[in-house]
Amino acid sequence: MLYEITDGTVSLGGHTVLSHLNFGIRGTEKIGIVGHNGAGKTTLLRLIAGELEPDRDDRRQGPAVRTSRSLSIGMLGQQAFCDFGITVEEEMQKAVTAENAFERERFDYEREYDTLFTGFGFSREDKKKMIGEFSGGEQTRIALIRLLLQRPDILLLDEPTNHLDNRAAEWLEKYLRQYKKAVVMVSHDRFFLDQVAEEIWELEGKRAVRYPGNYSWYRQEKARRAAWARKAWEHQRQEAERLEKVIERFKHKPTKASFARAKKKQLERMERVPLPQEGQARLFTGKIDPLVMGSRMVLEAEHVKIGYGKPLFELSFRIRRGQKIGLLGENGVGKSTFLKTVAGMLPALEGKLALGRHVTVGYFDQHSAQIQSEKSVLEHFRDCFPALTEKEARSILGAYLFRGREAGRRVSDLSGGEKGRLVLAELLQSRPNFLILDEPTNHMDIPAKETLESAFCAYTGTILFVSHDRYFIRQVAESVLIFEEGQALYYPFGYEHYLERRQGNKGASPTAQVRAEDEALIASMRAVPRAERHRVREIPTEEAYEDWHLGPVRQRMEEAAECYGRKQRLAAEALKRWKESREFWGLTEEAVKKEETGAWGLPDPEKEYGCLEEEAKEAWEVWHGCCLQWMEAWEEISGSLLERKNS
Repeated sequence: MLYEITDGTVSLGGHTVLSHLNFGIRGTEKIGIVGHNGAGKTTLLRLIAGELEPDRDDRRQGPAVRTSRSLSIGMLGQQAFCDFGITVEEEMQKAVTAENAFERERFDYEREYDTLFTGFGFSREDKKKMIGEFSGGEQTRIALIRLLLQRPDILLLDEPTNHLDNRAAEWLEKYLRQYKKAVVMVSHDRFFLDQVAEEIWELEGKRAVRYPGNYSWYRQEKARRAAWARKAWEHQRQEAERLEKVIERFKHKPTKASFARAKKKQLERMERVPLPQEGQARLFTGKIDPLVMGSRMVLEAEHVKIGYGKPLFELSFRIRRGQKIGLLGENGVGKSTFLKTVAGMLPALEGKLALGRHVTVGYFDQHSAQIQSEKSVLEHFRDCFPALTEKEARSILGAYLFRGREAGRRVSDLSGGEKGRLVLAELLQSRPNFLILDEPTNHMDIPAKETLESAFCAYTGTILFVSHDRYFIRQVAESVLIFEEGQALYYPFGYEHYLERRQGNKGASPTAQVRAEDEALIASMRAVPRAERHRVREIPTEEAYEDWHLGPVRQRMEEAAECYGRKQRLAAEALKRWKESREFWGLTEEAVKKEETGAWGLPDPEKEYGCLEEEAKEAWEVWHGCCLQWMEAWEEISGSLLERKNS
C-alpha cells in the first residue's frame, strides 16, 4: 500500500467532518472521490496533502496515516503564485536551473513543459507574458501545468476541469491515464471520472466506501448493493413481525410463557439491519410519451443560412421523429443561434426551414429558468396544470426531486438550477413532441442531472439540445451535430463513438467524412454534389452503410458481453465467499438455530451465489441473443453491399 489512512477522524471548527475513515492508495492508481456537497471531499485531499492532521483517537491502534516510503505529494490548491510580475517562462524555469548538470533531464523538462503548455490551449508566445496578464482561470491552468511538471508521487486534483474547454479536458484525460504515478481527484465532471478513474471512493456518513471501476460502474454497483441491502432489511422486518406475532400469541399461555420469553430475547438480540437510504436521484423507468406523435419528418432545412445579419454557416438538414441530437462546437460558433432559429424565435437569413405537421415545440434556455413568483412550488405547478389533484401534482414534483417540504418552498427562493429543474418538469409534463433545449442542466448538482437524464431517455419524442456536460451528452444524445469551420457536420453514431473515431484519426475530426443529410435521416442512399459546402462530405458508402446498420447492434453486443463478464466475476467471487464460509462446511449451533427460525439478518453466502449465478446466466442469454442479431445484420448487409456493387 503506497498510502493508507486507518481510523482517521478529522474535525474542523468543532464539527466532525470525517469519522473513523479508512482509505488507501495502491501503486499508480487513478482514484476519483465523490459525495454530496459538504461530505468532506476537499477535507480528505487536504488530509492526504498534509495540510490537516487527524484527530487523536484512543480507539485507534498505531498511527492514522502510513506510507510505504517517503512520498512527494502535490495538490493544485497549494499552487499559489507569489509574484505576478514575472513571465510564465521564468516561473516554470525555477524547477530546472541553468546550472543543472543533467542536460538530458533539462531537455526532457523543456519538452514536457512545451507539451503541457500547448495541450492546455496556450500558444508558445504566451510563455513570454506576465502571469498577472492572464485571467483567473488561465492562472489556474498555469498552476496545474507547474504542478504536473513536478510529477509528484501522489497528484491531488480538486475540480481540475473547471477552467478547461472540452478539447483541453480530453487532452488532460489522456495525459492522466498515461501518468506513471498515483492520482486522486475530486470532480463533478462525471465523463472525466469515467475516462480517468480506475476506482471510486464515495464519502457518505463521514466514511469512505470503495467501488472498483469508473464512475458508471460505481453507479451500477451502488444500485446493486442498495438492492441487496433493501432485501436484507425487508427480510429482517418480516422476521421481526413474525416473532412479534409469536410472542403476542403465546405470552399469556402458562405452558408457552417461557417459549414466548425466549422469542422476545431473540427479537431483542437481533442485530438490526439499517434501512438503506434512497438515492437522491430519481430514475424514470417507464416511457414519457408526447400527447401527439406528430409527423414522421419533424424538421426540414434546405440551404438555410443561420446568423444575425452575417451568416455563421449554411446547412441542409432533416430531423426524423424520435431522434435525440446533441449539438457540439466551440463557444460562439452558432449553436444557440441555430436552436433559436429552429424554435422560430429568430428568422433564417436565407433558405427554407419548415416544421412537420402537428409538431409541437417545447423550448428551454437559461432565460426560461428566470421565473419569479411568491407562490410555492406546488401552487405554481398546479396553476400550470389545474386538472391535477394535489396528490398527483406532489407525485410528479417528487419525481423531479421536489419532495415533501421542497414542494412548499417559494419559487423565488429557489436557486438557478432548481428553477431550471422546475421549468423542465413543467415542459415534460406538458408533453410536446419536439424538445429544443439550450444547456438544460446548467447549475444543477449531480442527482438533478441524473434525474433529468433519466427523464430525457424515457421521453419518446424528438430532442435537439446543446450542453457542455459531456456525460449528459453521452447519456441522452443518440447522434451529434458538430459546428466547425463554418459548416454543420452530422455524426449519426453517438458522442462516444464520435470521440473514438476522432482519436482513431489521430485527432482529425471525423465529421469531415460524414455528410449532414445522412442515410440515418432520410433512410436512403443518395449522392450529394461535392461542390455544395453546406452539405458535409461523406464517408465511403460501404463504410457508412455498415457503420450505421451494424453500429447499434455491435454496441448492444459489446455492452451485453461486458455485463456478462462483470456478473460472471461477481458470481465467482460469491462462490469463493460461500466456500470459505462456515455454512458451506457445516452449520454451527448458532447458525442451526437461525436456520430453524429463519432469522438470517443478511442474505447468506449460498443464496447470494445462487442469485448472482442466475443473473450471470440471464446475462449470457442476452449476450448470445445480441451475437445472433449481429450475425443476421452482417449477413443482410453483406448481401446488400454485394447487390449494390454488382448494380
